[in-house]
Amino acid sequence: MSSLAPALKDAAALIAAMGAATRDAAAVLAATPTATKAAALVAAAAAIRGSAAHIEAANAGDMAAARAAGLSRAMLDRLHLTPARIAAMADGVAAIAALPDPVGEVIARWQRPNGLDFERVRVPLGVIGIIFESRPNVTADAGALCLMAGNACILRGGSEAARSTRAIHAALVAGLAAAGLPEAAIQLVPTTDRTAVGAMLAAAGLIDVIIPRGGKGLVARVQAEARVPVLAHLDGINHVYIDKAADPAMAIDIVVNSKLRRTGVCGAMETLLIDRAAPALAAPVLRALLDAGCEVRVSPELIGLDARLVAADAADWDTEYLDAVAAATLVDGVDGAVAHIAAHGSHHTDAIVTDDAAAAAAFLARVDSAIVLHNASTQYADGGEFGFGGEIGIATGRLHARGPVALEGLTTFKTVVRGSGQVRPA
Repeated sequence: MSSLAPALKDAAALIAAMGAATRDAAAVLAATPTATKAAALVAAAAAIRGSAAHIEAANAGDMAAARAAGLSRAMLDRLHLTPARIAAMADGVAAIAALPDPVGEVIARWQRPNGLDFERVRVPLGVIGIIFESRPNVTADAGALCLMAGNACILRGGSEAARSTRAIHAALVAGLAAAGLPEAAIQLVPTTDRTAVGAMLAAAGLIDVIIPRGGKGLVARVQAEARVPVLAHLDGINHVYIDKAADPAMAIDIVVNSKLRRTGVCGAMETLLIDRAAPALAAPVLRALLDAGCEVRVSPELIGLDARLVAADAADWDTEYLDAVAAATLVDGVDGAVAHIAAHGSHHTDAIVTDDAAAAAAFLARVDSAIVLHNASTQYADGGEFGFGGEIGIATGRLHARGPVALEGLTTFKTVVRGSGQVRPA
């Protein structure tokens, strides 16, 4: 215990100093004009493009260390920054600069009989702490979104992405400096020591909300220890349900894309549900997954359709594989699909494939997930694809924000009341 105490004290002091500087920056950002925030992001995007070779080299160091440490294929995919991904990251920052500024938006307006005028107006959350693992592009997405929404932020990336995260953060700071904004508006915790995470979680009064972006272990720790509000991004146990009225070719395309476009993203399909009333659809869809290199674990009634299929066990229905592995079973129509998702899903993203409008309407209305889709891949569970320019994460809870958390999700509101001398009667 005594050897740990100095580290805890140092971490608390570090976060306290960072938090104080970030609060000062947040006060500046809350009153910063849209054009200035946009200019900072345009400059940051240019800095990312200009330092692409440096970012790629930093990422190569992270990838080499990750391979040596035996990280999974899914984790390596999340960590890897190709030239195309770096370019897309820069484009995403520039796209956020072009989005409508939510700060100052009047959400509602009304008047009372006594003559008082009321407005509900969007304002920034303040200081946002973002704790994330393995995906260095979160640095750019989170920093850019927080800035455009008028928030300052403290970023704490995972040790496996430390080199990449530092390189990307430097580009964001260059953008802030170019626009004359305080560099403390986007801060990066300079240590990967886990005591810094604990210090962030205890920083009530300095950090207004914590957003964890990572695996179950990280999210569970944040939810258990945080003394500030948490906006959680949980696992993606996502389903595609193929209805009896599905177009067979469309079903194959959507299922294969949902699972295999990128297996390591949170929007990847993990479980395939097939209408028991359409047994002819099962074999070709399962075959397409198998032919594309996916392991498929199935319920007993499907096991005989192909020699390559593997018998599923009870744990498979509750597993986020983040790999080229999927589970599959038959269900009794929309009712069965909704029941299975309610029992095993994570309220993230679920899709139905059908040409039956009534079946689609029932599924979309009854599945309690942050994102529900009709005749589209679950891989569209992404803030950029929603037109948000990016996302900090996909919130699966019910409070404040749900689905891809972008600019609006990073604001709250205040009520502005205008009078003409009214006093409340006794």
